[in-house]
Amino acid sequence: MTKNEAKNRIAELSETIDNHNYKYYVLAQPSISDYDFDMLMNELLALEREFPELALPSSPTQRVGGDLTKEFPTIRHRYPMLSLSNSYNRDEIIEFIRRIEKTIDEPVEFVCELKFDGVSISLTYEHGILVRAVTRGDGTQGDEVTNNVKTIRTVPLKLRGDYPDFLEMRGEVIMPHDSFNKINAERDELDMPLFANPRNAAAGTIKLQDPKETARRRLDNFCYYMMMDNLPYSSHYQSLMAAKEWGFNISPHIKVCKNIDEIEDFINYWDEKRRNLPFDIDGIVIKVNSFAQHERLGMTAKSPRWAIAYKFKAEQVLTKLLSVDFQVGRHGTITPVANLEPVLLAGTTVKRATLNNADFIRQLDLHYDDMVKVEKGGEIIPKIVGIDLEKRKNDSKPVEFIKKCPECNCILTQKEGETAWYCPNSIGCPPQIKGRIEHFISRKAMNIESLGEGKVEVIFDNHLINNYADLYDLTYDQLYGLEKVETFIDESSLFPETVTRKVSFKEKTVNNILNSLKKSREVPFARVLYALGIREVGETTAKILSNEMCNIDNIINASVEDLQSINTIGPSIAQNIRDFFDDERNILIVNRLKVHGLQFSQEKKEKQDNLPLSGKTIVVSGVFANFSRDEIKQKIEELGGKNSSSISSKTDFVVAGDKMGPEKRKKAEELGIRIVDEEEFIELIS
Repeated sequence: MTKNEAKNRIAELSETIDNHNYKYYVLAQPSISDYDFDMLMNELLALEREFPELALPSSPTQRVGGDLTKEFPTIRHRYPMLSLSNSYNRDEIIEFIRRIEKTIDEPVEFVCELKFDGVSISLTYEHGILVRAVTRGDGTQGDEVTNNVKTIRTVPLKLRGDYPDFLEMRGEVIMPHDSFNKINAERDELDMPLFANPRNAAAGTIKLQDPKETARRRLDNFCYYMMMDNLPYSSHYQSLMAAKEWGFNISPHIKVCKNIDEIEDFINYWDEKRRNLPFDIDGIVIKVNSFAQHERLGMTAKSPRWAIAYKFKAEQVLTKLLSVDFQVGRHGTITPVANLEPVLLAGTTVKRATLNNADFIRQLDLHYDDMVKVEKGGEIIPKIVGIDLEKRKNDSKPVEFIKKCPECNCILTQKEGETAWYCPNSIGCPPQIKGRIEHFISRKAMNIESLGEGKVEVIFDNHLINNYADLYDLTYDQLYGLEKVETFIDESSLFPETVTRKVSFKEKTVNNILNSLKKSREVPFARVLYALGIREVGETTAKILSNEMCNIDNIINASVEDLQSINTIGPSIAQNIRDFFDDERNILIVNRLKVHGLQFSQEKKEKQDNLPLSGKTIVVSGVFANFSRDEIKQKIEELGGKNSSSISSKTDFVVAGDKMGPEKRKKAEELGIRIVDEEEFIELIS
């Protein structure tokens, strides 16, 4: 075959295979057998191997997977990838529509779509060819994963029909249940940890270095929004129908609705039918249909005002209670944790759930081997909400709260008016000791980064430290050569794996630890006070205390009444501070830290009553587009405001980001407390 003949045949085969891919994966209407399709693909692969210079950038062979990707370049989005505001009930949808009606004085149509539970992706096409695929990232920039996305059969490599010269399509990469179950079955046979859920599996797969492995895992994709500088369509629905003609995989489950009743019917239908879908969804997206109305409604810093996501209520499953563990926190709090028969819940495998405290167990009348009802609070934290008493065994034994500490065997105590039980052996109970040391070295406290990743446990197990003052007595000779090998299941990663970790103290590690300890002597007084780990003394309280009292000796000598006279410090916090410094062992530790040169004093900062947020108590909740939560809290303090972690009648307003806790939002609304988003907060402080 001549080169010219090969060129023509490659073009012909590419177009034919593209058509069959489109019919099979998008239209679900295959027109040839799998064998005939494979023969066409094999012929194309053979020609491209013989004439590599003739292979087209949009060749269907790209879907097989190419060379390894060593790194994923960071690409700035041409159009920011904003997130959507979330709602959890019908009233919030009604409020969303009312806000729109205040701005738009003409009829408004809405488009209801499925909210796919996967990974957001931006697909850029130039002259009909896919040139770039980028993840959401932080909304401003993301990782380029083009080679991996090309392996997804429902992503067109080349568009069909009368398409524009340039466009971006926003979509969601998902892992269908069939693909997820197949991969987990293979891993189970190999005795490998199973993937947690389809969403995380999709997120990990799209970032694999080997596109061939990405291709093997059979991801899918749905596109849901078109972007270009001059859209030739008047409505969102029209643009999606055009995109479908060009070869994009557009969900058939879309409906144009004219009022809240039609929207609610769509939500209710899919809340029931979502379990029949071959992939996961976690809600419904509601968008204003008219692009002209989009322009008039505008956007906040993080989300469009013309769209909202309705999140389905927490899914509930039934599983067996196997046993109960009792964990000891750094303040000695005993927390019961249920060990459950593994069960899939809202996309993740649940094995454990908190039981809160002794009263919670008693109120549930919980028995071993009970079939318990489990749901996820806010789709995140598993919790037991009930028991199927009809399935209880006659000989089952009730769960009883322990009387002694499971770690040091000390008799537990309970403070008057509190539900929690405590181990009072704060100095001799290993989990409390290690917990306080780990808190002391944490980023927001002393920030001794070099002691992370299990090193504190190694030093403690070698009997070199028993409190955080001991850290400053450590020497090079004591640390050099220490090591520990441990094997554990890393469930924090996208793909849980059995990990063997060796913690070794070589020359560089030891020097880093000693240098970090030396540098920590410069940490300001407020953070040192927070690092001491006094119960209920968080970052904000530590800052207030350090500014009001100016040095540690004033705090040590203060009475409960003196402490309560400081604004925001109530009886409970005051008593906890007094109890801490009434313990001579804590005074000894503080005196040792003084000798080591830590900062235990500061100059008093005079209040400025004319600052924008003077006298305001503010709660910050959620994730923000332009600032971290810590940066917003710092700005509030700089401008005279006070941060609070909980909402009460004394709260002046709430700064709400994406994924604000639904319970906090509910309480704020019940108390009539103003909720501002990030954009409004920026305007407020300006």
